[in-house]
Amino acid sequence: MTELHRTDDRLLLAVDGFARGTGWLHTPVLLFATYGLVLFGALLAAGLWTRRGRSDRELAAAGWAPVAALLALALNQPLGAAVGEARPYDAHPDLLVLATRTTDVSFPSDHAVVAGACAAGLWLVSRRIGAVAAVLAVLMAGARVYIAAHYPWDVAAGLVVGAVVAMAGWWLLHRPLTALTGWLRARPGVRVAFPAPALTRS
Repeated sequence: MTELHRTDDRLLLAVDGFARGTGWLHTPVLLFATYGLVLFGALLAAGLWTRRGRSDRELAAAGWAPVAALLALALNQPLGAAVGEARPYDAHPDLLVLATRTTDVSFPSDHAVVAGACAAGLWLVSRRIGAVAAVLAVLMAGARVYIAAHYPWDVAAGLVVGAVVAMAGWWLLHRPLTALTGWLRARPGVRVAFPAPALTRS
């Protein structure tokens, strides 16, 4: 076992000890760990809405954020299959398990990947919304370990994978995405919902 795995196990067991002593947190943390991605969906919608009358580049960034989350999730599937790491409760049968047990792989965490991509994508849209998303992403990562669905390394890697996909994808694609946004905005049906900046001035 490498030092990284030993550290990962120690952190997992430390969180397990914390979870055992905080029974009052079990239900809210489990609900957030299971359904918290809905909050990221709301933030993505808010980012798109707040940029609806801004420049093509800003609107393109708002549109890219949810696409980046889906792309990161898709790319994570072959990565997880290649690593093939078992869930922590399979290796540590004495863990307090709040999560629904599953047979799929543990590394990297899908929830953390989506959260990391949303946070990074929304940071490109709005520093304020991005900061809220980043806090939620860290909380999501912690919650997934708390319910024993993942090792700490799984969620840390997931956040990084998601953020890298969002940021690198925007760096590579921002020009064609901005051009596509401008073209779509010129279509009559789209123009009503996403007016060009000049049309929003009184």
